[in-house]
Amino acid sequence: MKQRTLTREVSIEGKALHTGQSVTLTFKPAPAGHGVVFRRTDLAGAPEIRPDANLVTDVVRATTITSGNADVHTVEHVLSAIHGCAVDNIVVEMNASEPPILDGSAKGFVDLLMQGEPIEQDAEREFFELEEPVTVQRGASSMIALPYDRLKISCTSADDRGIHAQHLSIEVTPDNYATQIAAARTFAVYEDIEPLIKMGKIKGGSLDCAVVLKGDKIISKEPLRFPDEFVRHKILDIVGDILLIGKPIKAHIIATLPGHAANVELAKALLAKAETWKKKRKPKPRPKTVQKHETSLEAARILEMVPHRYPFAMIDRVVEFIGDDALVAIKNVTFNEPYFQGHFPGNPVMPGVLQLEAMAQAAGIITLRQEANAGRTAFFMSADKVKFRRPVRPVDQLVINAKIVKTRGSRMAVAEATCTVDGQVVSSAELMFGFVDNPEG
Repeated sequence: MKQRTLTREVSIEGKALHTGQSVTLTFKPAPAGHGVVFRRTDLAGAPEIRPDANLVTDVVRATTITSGNADVHTVEHVLSAIHGCAVDNIVVEMNASEPPILDGSAKGFVDLLMQGEPIEQDAEREFFELEEPVTVQRGASSMIALPYDRLKISCTSADDRGIHAQHLSIEVTPDNYATQIAAARTFAVYEDIEPLIKMGKIKGGSLDCAVVLKGDKIISKEPLRFPDEFVRHKILDIVGDILLIGKPIKAHIIATLPGHAANVELAKALLAKAETWKKKRKPKPRPKTVQKHETSLEAARILEMVPHRYPFAMIDRVVEFIGDDALVAIKNVTFNEPYFQGHFPGNPVMPGVLQLEAMAQAAGIITLRQEANAGRTAFFMSADKVKFRRPVRPVDQLVINAKIVKTRGSRMAVAEATCTVDGQVVSSAELMFGFVDNPEG
């Protein structure tokens, strides 16, 4: 599954719910791996803020993130649309601190994203995946995240008085989100409105962007869009708030009486757990074969694949692979080579047999470009047409050119190799070697 961004930038204008300000919001394409970023163009330097649960500073009737002197209020509907529509890389540019509330749902943002024409990018999507269940409890709210191969949300909601209790379980796919979740509007209990006004919130609130519950009565300018619109909006908020972990998630989230505070607590708990899992997780062993994308090899990578060790590791670096059957490698000859103590005192010369071994090791590395040779060792069997043309001394750099010229089934191969110093051939040989499976364990 590929990452997605937009084909072109698109904008929308409206009034913010809590600040009451007029605001223009623009969705802009971003390169693969960029992620989601909010950009405040009304502030000096146009500071950017990434959605991060650890940057949340307010969860009263909305989710606010803050970085330095910049904050963005009520991010949940925008993030919900981005997450629900499977858009990975995007810049959300605003000329105020809060997105427009529109009709109180995420439908307007979904429509805007569709106008921007989501397009696949040349990179795979990265998901947050659980290794074990994660649970948080905040007052009457309970959030449980279970390992799952997609995003599924099962939610039970009710108002503070236990009225309008609703339940819905749904898999969040782009199609399901657009048709079953995005249009659900925000709602408020009538008795909570005055306290919110006293707190300086909902300055842009009206029945144009919310449904009001008064006892068992529903006050709305239009009929409910779904019989269970309230629980669908709770799921909408969860889809948005959970993106505060920084990437799309694969999980089954079971929410009971959720709210922004509980949603954010779950996101924080997931991020904390991810750090724990990372520390416990053993590093994945690197492949024992040369991968197609590897055009050269450093010493550490060579040692991951070959059995040779000091003082018999004769290849310091592979400079380049030429196709699948040839390479250029380097062996730096230093004064510290142990054989110089006896070969010869006062006149150090690299033994020809070790040059032969270096050529054989280089040829053996070529064979590791074949997946079939993983877990096998190339054993030097014979040498033919061996020539030594001039001495190799300390500080010389041995450049080894090797090429596989013949194979015999899957058990034997023949290579031609030369060693040069300063462009002059110092030795050459035709080498035969066979493959032996490494012992288990």
